[in-house]
Amino acid sequence: MTKVLDVSFLRNNGGFTEADQLLGLVNLLPDMVFVKDAAGRFIFANAALRKYLGLSSDEPLNDLHESHFLPEKSVSNILSAEARILETGESTADVEECFSFSGRPVCWLSTTKIALRDEQGRINGLVAISRDITENKRQDTIRRGSAALFELIARNQPLDMILHALTLLVESMVEGICASVLLFDQETGKLRHGAAPSLPEAYCRVIDGITFGPKVGSCGTAAWRSEPVIVEDIENSPLWEDYVEIARPFKLRSCWSTPIMDSNRQVLGTFALYSGEVRKPSAHEKELIDMATSIASIAIDRWHNEERVRFMAHHDPLTGLSNRTLFWTQFNRALHEAKRENRMVAITYLDLDDFKQVNDLFGHAAGDEVLCRVADRIVSCIRAADIAVRLGGDEFALVFSNPKHDEEGVRRRLAEIREKVSMPIDVESARLKVDCSIGVAFYPGDGQTAEDLLAAADADMYSAKKAGRNRLTVVQVEE
Repeated sequence: MTKVLDVSFLRNNGGFTEADQLLGLVNLLPDMVFVKDAAGRFIFANAALRKYLGLSSDEPLNDLHESHFLPEKSVSNILSAEARILETGESTADVEECFSFSGRPVCWLSTTKIALRDEQGRINGLVAISRDITENKRQDTIRRGSAALFELIARNQPLDMILHALTLLVESMVEGICASVLLFDQETGKLRHGAAPSLPEAYCRVIDGITFGPKVGSCGTAAWRSEPVIVEDIENSPLWEDYVEIARPFKLRSCWSTPIMDSNRQVLGTFALYSGEVRKPSAHEKELIDMATSIASIAIDRWHNEERVRFMAHHDPLTGLSNRTLFWTQFNRALHEAKRENRMVAITYLDLDDFKQVNDLFGHAAGDEVLCRVADRIVSCIRAADIAVRLGGDEFALVFSNPKHDEEGVRRRLAEIREKVSMPIDVESARLKVDCSIGVAFYPGDGQTAEDLLAAADADMYSAKKAGRNRLTVVQVEE
């Protein structure tokens, strides 16, 4: 519905002069209007400007000066521009200026200033009309910033770069705020550092790896509850009882944390704003939090999807071990490093004995369960630098790098793996015992290339099967 301004009182002078009527209209305007004399002194300010500056309707303007509410640099720029208007008579229209009023958030004004002249045409002052465009600027900044972030996401830029840009965008739109993103690590169940460009590094190190919980500060509790947690005063919050000593040295007094969720309402991480003051977030800050968590959710979810795609391209979908494609890359890299650093490399071929019977008697689902359990047992016996791969079916390969050329040590490790693989496995209502045969070859004595070494280990695995299965055979190196 269009709002109609009732100005009928102006039609009946009722003792009011034209100047009084004009003044009444100007005071009804939502825009800020002021008049200055030729010396740059305020001689009039309408009701909107007085309200903006915190002046009463009858407070005199004699002593009012820009320096009372604007920083020195802004005052200097304003006075220089007004001096040109008073000197040349040239008006300025829709000049956008950013101001930081004392005790107020940063604001933007669009101002038009026109020179005033007396009856002889001499310039004797100026009149200005200012419109508050802060909200428009904020929304424009959000739109442009969001567009830039979505472009980073679309271009598959690294997640840490996207989160860093996101936190900087939020911090640029509010004063005295530090933004932080923590990422949920599914393997450890902890929140890990994602981005926090303005928080002290020492604080980030301390909170890196916090867990979920009903009283784990703002972020750990927000992730636990799957809902925003607004802590206005860290010093007196029961949620921070065990963590207040961490925040106190860094003068952090409030923390507002919101969980970052995916489309299935699973927690991906948290987005938090810290302040050095005891306070709650403003409506503008809540809007920024909503924007940031939405973009962070898209970025993190996409990153997880890309990670899954990359993982599936190089890993066996059943066991999670490396597949043939990744294996050849890893194996050749291991040989390259061995040549450079004079290391020994052991390549092992492992095949389950009579595995077909498991599928025939219990079904392929049971067979898949056995393969997964075997893969887990193999992984539990190897080191981080070792390589494990499912070559296909019930065949596996292992690569050990050993700088000490300790073949006997490799044999002991393989015997341990064979023993562990052969431990009973409960599948449905049955307890199965699956044995394996293992063949192994060593670089450089048994071959120089990955293909030759794997073929040698494969041949020896078949020798183990012919010798009675559930055996370990080793290629004999000619002296």
